[in-house]
Amino acid sequence: MFRTLRRALCTAAAALLLPLTGAYAAQAADAPTAAAAPGAGYWHTSGRQILDAAGQPVRIAGINWFGFETSNLVVHGLWSRDYKSMIDQVRSLGYNTLRIPYSDDIFKPGATPSGIDVSGGKNADLQGLTSLQVLDRIVAYAGQDGLKVILDRHRPDSAGQSALWYTASVPESTWIANLKSLAARYQGQDTVIGIDLHNEPHDPACWGCGDQATDWRLAAQRAGNAVLSVNPSLLVFVEGVQTYNGVSGWWGGNLMGVAQYPVQLSVPGRVVYSAHDYATSVAQQSWFSDPSFPANMPGVWDKYWGYIFKQNIAPVWVGEFGTTLQSAVDQKWLAALADYLRPTSTYGADSFHWTYWSLNPNSGDTGGILKDDWTTVDTVKDGYLAGIKAPLFPGGGSGGGGGDNGGGGGSAPACSASYTVSSDWGGGFNAEVKVANTGTVALKSWKVTWTWGGAQKISSMWSASYTQSGASVTVVNAAHNGSLAAGGSTSFGFGAAPGGAATPTLTCTAA
Repeated sequence: MFRTLRRALCTAAAALLLPLTGAYAAQAADAPTAAAAPGAGYWHTSGRQILDAAGQPVRIAGINWFGFETSNLVVHGLWSRDYKSMIDQVRSLGYNTLRIPYSDDIFKPGATPSGIDVSGGKNADLQGLTSLQVLDRIVAYAGQDGLKVILDRHRPDSAGQSALWYTASVPESTWIANLKSLAARYQGQDTVIGIDLHNEPHDPACWGCGDQATDWRLAAQRAGNAVLSVNPSLLVFVEGVQTYNGVSGWWGGNLMGVAQYPVQLSVPGRVVYSAHDYATSVAQQSWFSDPSFPANMPGVWDKYWGYIFKQNIAPVWVGEFGTTLQSAVDQKWLAALADYLRPTSTYGADSFHWTYWSLNPNSGDTGGILKDDWTTVDTVKDGYLAGIKAPLFPGGGSGGGGGDNGGGGGSAPACSASYTVSSDWGGGFNAEVKVANTGTVALKSWKVTWTWGGAQKISSMWSASYTQSGASVTVVNAAHNGSLAAGGSTSFGFGAAPGGAATPTLTCTAA
């Protein structure tokens, strides 16, 4: 998007997270309990759907976490928080994918990230690493948490976005070489499901005009085939342009040319088309002032990119959309878009894919899902997305120590729970609990119980529900995270008071 970043490098102490409102519409309970949860392995396309390695349809329902494309050369927010706690929070909020923008600057020799706080044990394992090495750690932990990652070539360099995929200082050859380098770097790590080739091509970029210097569709074919020559299992995400046949829209949001000029790659089943769509907090568009707004919006989206999905040509991923939500127009726009993207409870994974812009609060024209303290959730904004969130993917790691096995081996359901305090300010504290399926069969549901050793009382909880009687606490899964494949994991979080509590012994019971 055409944006300016508001560099509010806040270092405020972590504040108490607000509880989520409502339950996700997404359900995985209809799947046979013996089947693996969707999302395993590398993915491919079939018509308008994305399928996992087992042929099960999946839905990307994620969020953008930016910073690698800026002069910091690393995701933002690490000046306030540990990267693992941020990834855990993304999962606990029900987002299943991270889109991570970067610039080609991260490939330069000696590219070193800035703005990472390593005091008090935060980000301790990132000390002394290059930007690419930090990206490795983020990808690895995201995969352990069950998140998928889409890498987004956002800018040629950290100075700003470019209309075309190349500039005088970053030629096409460098762009393609770096794309191939990323594809090779994460070969065999199916956490990285694909690469977004270039962010928001716009005028003079064209689609189907045949000019090698400006035809984005031809460039995407060259780059996509280069990526697939290194790792043929990756998805190739191709954004639109600004103008096609004299009709203009958002940067990267015009995919009208796909009907006549589809992207054709050497490996079938790899193309996912990507559109961006924004509200008036980014820029005014003619459709916002149409007398029929917001009823006119489905027709607008159909024209620019929705027809690709509706005609079963290919999957469509709205890689960016966002708003400050300050105006009534923006509120109506976001509600209409969420409905257009298709509620998961009605359509399941036969839906549009999406990653919201952004997790970061320091996007000047949209703000983020996190507020300026980099911890508190904007529950109003997050609530608009509740109906289009989708089932989480199985994690690649266990929950660690501190838990008690809730069942035996063999075919009996079993789980464990581990407890981590993410912040403690004396008067209160926040904690995360990771629940892992330690058995060999899928779980339908889980329950975690413990008894406080003091007078602690829970004040809020997200991604689970609880009851507390005296010192005894019982927590049960939310609708979206009760189903866990063998080896899978999920998490929930809560705020409680007072602080200084000893870690309780947790018992996990699975069904």
